[in-house]
Amino acid sequence: MNQVSGSIGARCQQAWRNEDYYQTLLFLLVIAAVIILAGAGFRDPWPADEPRFVEVAREMVQSGNWFFPMRGGELYPDKPPVFMWSMAAFYWLTGSLKATFMLPNAIVSLMALVCCYDISAKLWNVKTARTVGLLLLIAPQFIIQAKAAQIDAMVAAWITIAMYGLLRHFFVKTSWTWYCVAWGFMGMGIITKGVGFLPALLLIPILFLHFSGKHRFEEQVSWKLLWGPVAMLAVVACWLIPMLSIAESSHNPDFIAYKNNILFKQTGQRYAHSWGHIKPWYYFVVSVIPAMWFPLYFVFFNKKFWQQSRQSVVIISLLAWIALVVVFFSFSPGKRGVYILPALPMMALIAGHFLARDTWQPWVEKLLKGLIAVLGVAMLVVAGMALFKAHAVTKALGDDTLPYAAFFIVAGAVWLLAFWKGLKKPALCSLGAALAITWVLYSFVGYSLLNPMRTPAKAMMLDVQQKIGSDGELGLTRFKEQFLLFSPISLTHFSYLDEATEQDRNAWQWMKEKPNRYIMTTNSKDMECFDRTKAVDLGMAHRRDWILLDSRSLLTTCTAPKEKKRYHLTITQPYS
Repeated sequence: MNQVSGSIGARCQQAWRNEDYYQTLLFLLVIAAVIILAGAGFRDPWPADEPRFVEVAREMVQSGNWFFPMRGGELYPDKPPVFMWSMAAFYWLTGSLKATFMLPNAIVSLMALVCCYDISAKLWNVKTARTVGLLLLIAPQFIIQAKAAQIDAMVAAWITIAMYGLLRHFFVKTSWTWYCVAWGFMGMGIITKGVGFLPALLLIPILFLHFSGKHRFEEQVSWKLLWGPVAMLAVVACWLIPMLSIAESSHNPDFIAYKNNILFKQTGQRYAHSWGHIKPWYYFVVSVIPAMWFPLYFVFFNKKFWQQSRQSVVIISLLAWIALVVVFFSFSPGKRGVYILPALPMMALIAGHFLARDTWQPWVEKLLKGLIAVLGVAMLVVAGMALFKAHAVTKALGDDTLPYAAFFIVAGAVWLLAFWKGLKKPALCSLGAALAITWVLYSFVGYSLLNPMRTPAKAMMLDVQQKIGSDGELGLTRFKEQFLLFSPISLTHFSYLDEATEQDRNAWQWMKEKPNRYIMTTNSKDMECFDRTKAVDLGMAHRRDWILLDSRSLLTTCTAPKEKKRYHLTITQPYS
């Protein structure tokens, strides 16, 4: 092991002294920043998750309550607060949610890219590091999440940084500092989304190799490994202890409920007995990886890859870790594609290590080039359908299809040009160039075109404000978080977490108490306490029909709610 560490350390020092290291890193960062930051400020938060997190961040700043996330004045008990803290911090600094809500994930994704690049240069060389970085930028799931305001990109970044620290300690040069830093970022991952401990699974293949005698880690494995969990718990305690202290001393039942929910229901109970996104055990392998990790996994179909991998303890350990992560999430009945995002950067390391020294098999090259041509033709076909207002297009995009036609003409031309220019070049170069240009084009033009379709609540809330007048008070039932975020006026709701019928009953009592009160809700057949035939139609938004109820819609009697619940959201600074 000492001899191996010495050779790796020598390559590491050579890589750092090499001017190409910094030039290549700058090249990658410029490309990544252009792709990931393009379009920031050009769109609003899009459902399903973004409006929720942005609204929580806004309420953190406005209320000063940073330890207990609030949604419409009601506790949001599903996630720890770190991700919302990051958005709230940018909002506090700039005063603009729209301009900054995408920045936290963009920044941490660039950090993850730097970690992948640097550890690849230290383990192997700058050429491999460059290949790893480019592969990560090509993988769809990485860019999709880096350009979204969802929690998964941030927890994936913390996990990647933790993996960076572990790889430095075990495979570059023994460093107990980096080992503890790795566990510290696991703690950050835990208080971001619970699963930050995943890098600890890397110890399974490492300890197996060590104790089986297949590969000895003489300096890296000792009793000092126990320092890691201590570092992780110390980071978690920075949030956990104040949260527990405030919850217990406040005697607020909502705070205590948040504590119990976040510590128990949203961790072990959600994993073992998930209540949403139920998928079969093979979901990630069949439905997620083929599309979201394309084309990195094609290295698995090459015999040379497996021959080379058997000679590298780094690759063996990373392959085992990725398999453990996928298996871990596959055991849970609830599954979403983003759950395995933390494993993608390590997959880029594996694929980059191989492709820096070898090439795709000929059939993979042909497949990739064929796909580039097919996508170009497909985009031009969609453009033609938009120009001639085909029913399928107008149904999805509306009657004004000319801007979409122009977008798809340009995008299709980009892909066909990439195919033509790349006939005698590696397919990966053509694919990467076409994707980069398309991402930038989509970020500016696509965002502008899709934003009105993805955020109809914004226009609808302005319409409601006009309908109820300056003296009217608005209540919400059966709502989505975007209606809170985009509301220009203060409003009342009756617990987002309660059943719809309970919300109806509380809303009925609220309306009976005072004139000029209105309820905005969905047009649902199971509605209690209101006559829907006397409602004002507001139109469709987010795949639901919305109506406005006034005093004429009140039925004479209504069953009393089990518990009186009202949450008031005061809008001091409307979303901007």
